Amino acid sequence: MEDIFTFDTTHHALWAEEIAETRGIPVEVIPAPPEAGARCDLAIRTLPDRVEEFAEALRAEGVEYRVFAQP
Repeated sequence: MEDIFTFDTTHHALWAEEIAETRGIPVEVIPAPPEAGARCDLAIRTLPDRVEEFAEALRAEGVEYRVFAQP
C-alpha cells in the first residue's frame, strides 16, 4: 500500500513540494489517481518512512491535504 498526498488546488500541491524540498524530504509529484477524488490533478508521494514527517511538515505550514491509501 502506498500513501499519496492529494490537494484541492495546484497552489497547495506546489507549496507542499516546496516545503518538502526546504526540509530535505524526498518527494515525487505525480498525477493524482482518479479514484482519489482529488480536485487538483497533482499529487505527491514520498518514501514510506517519511510519510508522517511530510504530513507533520504540511500541518505545521497550514497546507490542506488528504492522504489517499493506494493499494
